[in-house]
Amino acid sequence: MTTGVRTLTVACLSILLATPLSGEVFAQQNSNEITSTTSATTTESVLAVEPEAESELWYKSERIFGRIDAGDFVVGPGRTEIEVAPGETVIQEVTVTNRISGDRSFLLEVEDITGSRDGSSAVSLMGAERGPYSIKDYISFPETELNLDLGERARIPVIITVPPDAEPGGYYGSVLVSTIRTNEDGAAAAPRSPIIARVGSLFFLRVLGDAVTEGRTQSISVLGDKWWHESGPIELGILYENTGSIHVNPYGELSITNMFGEEVGFVELEPWFVLPNSLRVREVVWDREFLLGRYEVTARINRGYDDIVDEVTVAFWVLPWKIVGGLFLGLFIIIFGIRAFFRTFEFKRKGA
Repeated sequence: MTTGVRTLTVACLSILLATPLSGEVFAQQNSNEITSTTSATTTESVLAVEPEAESELWYKSERIFGRIDAGDFVVGPGRTEIEVAPGETVIQEVTVTNRISGDRSFLLEVEDITGSRDGSSAVSLMGAERGPYSIKDYISFPETELNLDLGERARIPVIITVPPDAEPGGYYGSVLVSTIRTNEDGAAAAPRSPIIARVGSLFFLRVLGDAVTEGRTQSISVLGDKWWHESGPIELGILYENTGSIHVNPYGELSITNMFGEEVGFVELEPWFVLPNSLRVREVVWDREFLLGRYEVTARINRGYDDIVDEVTVAFWVLPWKIVGGLFLGLFIIIFGIRAFFRTFEFKRKGA
C-alpha cells in the first residue's frame, strides 16, 4: 500500500511540474510584447504585438492592439545618443506607429538642428540649411517612403556611417516623419494648402576623439522679471551656456528658504541637454500656493562633466495684497476704535 501511495504522489508531482503556469506561457509566446506608448493627445492601453509574416519589406512590421484610432501617429524614441568611432557604421531603430487611418503614406527626412543663442528654445530645425554640426551626411535609410495600415508599427533602420576622416565632436540632427492629413472623407487636403504633420526623433552623434567639453550655469531668475508676487506657484528659469563642441546634460537641485533661513522647498532637477555653442533656459515651477514674505532660491547645478557644480541664487517677495490689505484694514479699525474709546471715556470723565 505504501509503495502505491508513493508512486501516485510522484506521478502527480511530475504532472504538476510539467504543466507551466498560464502567465509563463503567455510570456514565452509573446516575447515581442512591448509597453504602452504615450503621445501628446492620448495614451494607448497595454499593447500586444504580432510580428508580420516574412516579406520583402525593408523595415520590420508589427501589429499593435489597444486604441489604434487615436487620430495621430507616434514616433520614437524622442532622442538617441550614440558614440561612434571614425570609420564605423552603426544601425539604430526609429519606430512609426499609424493611429490615423488605413493605408497611410509616411516620408522620412533628415534635418540639422541647432541650439539657441538667447535660450528661447532647446533646438531649432534648420530646414534645407546645414547646421554648425551637420549630421545630414552621416544618416541614411534603405528607402525614404513607406505605407502603413491602421494599427501597424514600423521599425525603421537608421544607418549611421562616420567617415574615417571625421572630426571628433558632436553632430546633431533630427529624423523627421511626415504625412499629409486627410479630410473626414479620406481625401487628401487641398493642394493649395496641404496640412503636413511632422514628428521628429532627435539624434545626438558623438564622434570619438579629442573634443571640447565646456559650459557653466549663468544665472537663475524669476520668469517674467517680477520681484513681487501675490501667490504661488513661482516660475523660475535656470540659464545654462554650453561653450564646447559637444552637448552636455546638466542636472542638480533647488533649495528654497524663507526670511528666517528655514528650508521650505526642495526641487530635484533631472538631466536636460544643451547643444554646443548655445544657451538654454531650464524652466522650473515651485508649486506652492500660500506664501508670504521674502524667499531665496539656491540652485546647485552639476555641469554634466568632471563633477563641477555651479551655485546661483535669486530672491523674491510674496505679498498677497488682499490678505495684507485686510490685515492693515483690521489693524486700522482696531487702533481707531481704541482711540475713539479712550477719547469718549476721557470726555465722560471731564463731563462728570
